[in-house]
Amino acid sequence: MSEVPNAEVRSTEARLLHMVFPDHTNHLGTLFGGQALAWMDMAAFIVASRWARTTVVTARSEQVDFNQPIHKGDLVEVIATIVRVGRSSMNVDVEVVTENLLSGERKLCTRGRFVMIALDPLGRPTPVPALPAPAAG
Repeated sequence: MSEVPNAEVRSTEARLLHMVFPDHTNHLGTLFGGQALAWMDMAAFIVASRWARTTVVTARSEQVDFNQPIHKGDLVEVIATIVRVGRSSMNVDVEVVTENLLSGERKLCTRGRFVMIALDPLGRPTPVPALPAPAAG
């Protein structure tokens, strides 16, 4: 098995895939809101951790909108993108998109923002790298 070079990866996006199984759903066969929030928080945690390369915690979730139901049997893609970096905070926009595996139809179902904080080994907020400047066009 070949090794992957240990390059410094600081991606501003993370994508997670999940299948919605019966134990993730309510009596209507749709995804529990709490399960969607947990998946969204996990994606925000991953992208923020990869960016900061230190311990990261969730400080706040903001304006989570559940626009479309997510059904048992759907494939769910959770897309987390860092949109703003402060001194020790990172604002992460998270979208939940479903895909019907038989038809390929995709729908944006849920959207929210999470504020993640980078911590030093003593649990205090610590600086994180700035986002790259937008390319001039």
